[in-house]
Amino acid sequence: MTKPESIGLSAERLARIPAFLEERYIRTGKLPCAQVQVWRRGALALDEVLGLADRERNRPLEKDAIFRIYSMTKPVTSVAFMMLVEQGLVALDDPVAKFIPGWANLGVFAAGTDAGWATTPLARPMLMIDLLRHTSGLTYGFQMQGNIDAAYRKLKVAEDLRLGTLQEFIDKLAKLPLVFSPGESWNYSVSTDVLGYLVETISGMPFADFLERNIFQPLGMVDTAFTVPADKKHRLTACYAAGVLGSRAVKAGPPPLQDDPETSPYLTPTDFPSGGGGLTSTMADYMRFARMLLNGGELDGARLLSPKTLQLMTANHLPGGKDLTQMSKSLFSEATYAGVGFGLGFGVTVDPAASMIPGSKGDFFWGGAASTFFWVDPVEDLTVVFMTQLLPSSAYAVRRELRTLVYSAFTESAT
Repeated sequence: MTKPESIGLSAERLARIPAFLEERYIRTGKLPCAQVQVWRRGALALDEVLGLADRERNRPLEKDAIFRIYSMTKPVTSVAFMMLVEQGLVALDDPVAKFIPGWANLGVFAAGTDAGWATTPLARPMLMIDLLRHTSGLTYGFQMQGNIDAAYRKLKVAEDLRLGTLQEFIDKLAKLPLVFSPGESWNYSVSTDVLGYLVETISGMPFADFLERNIFQPLGMVDTAFTVPADKKHRLTACYAAGVLGSRAVKAGPPPLQDDPETSPYLTPTDFPSGGGGLTSTMADYMRFARMLLNGGELDGARLLSPKTLQLMTANHLPGGKDLTQMSKSLFSEATYAGVGFGLGFGVTVDPAASMIPGSKGDFFWGGAASTFFWVDPVEDLTVVFMTQLLPSSAYAVRRELRTLVYSAFTESAT
């Protein structure tokens, strides 16, 4: 910890953050717990731990608590894939079918159900960049928008993050049409799970092993994995559900337990390491990952990516420089839409005024289904990580509120 005033922040205003979270979310029972860290100009300015890791057992949240980070796995997988790009083993404009031959004849949905599909040809092949920026034409079953989403649910395509294998997942997708031709729209999807399969295929190393050897070990992320080992079981948080994924409807009263840490499937090894949502992690670990991103791809002598690669990843890659309001077909994602574009694994702020949320042009971010969230603001030399365990992330506006509170604590700005 450092004196906030020495890094352009107000200690008095930073203190509003834990007070706000305690009063609005913890005491009211809306959130079971909250952990937040604010890092700026090379120093930790705020480190707060609030609430209970397990309400049923009245277990307080500790600093080393392990959380299900769900879609905050996606930036990690995207970094892994771009490490292979840097090695020249794959390119952003490579067709996906180059490495997944069974996808060579994918079509676009025209009509039908899983009993029989009518399709039209792709306007162009699906490229690697489409997977990174969610313009692939793939979807999620919870989008609930039509027959393709229904087929995903029926086949349980990446629905149970502990079920099946990566190869079985890829084989299921080979039988289903795309929602649209690649590059034509943006749709939050299983694309990043496909990237995990490709990391494994291209590197010749199991995906989980690749992450451990090339990201977690170099960064000292000692508690990040697809499975919580027995000796860390006591640190796993409980996860609660105020509603269903993809919905903004919130149930009245205290949210029911969704995943008991004593019997959680995350305690059992999985054959489906989900690059889109399967990791568990801690505040300390994910802050190290976020600091690596803030620092241009390097942390404490461990370089994962070059600064130029990270600049490419955090640029807006939506065609024509559009934002998500102009491109999105999603009913649900981990991003607001106005003023937000999408890079190679991250949401990217392209117009802070349009977003109506404080921030900087070029800041980048993502979140997880259980309301976890992080963002990196290179302009202000800032990164913030927020952890809790409440499904769905659309239940409350805590992310917008947290951004507002953090930027309200600034006493000095780079712009």
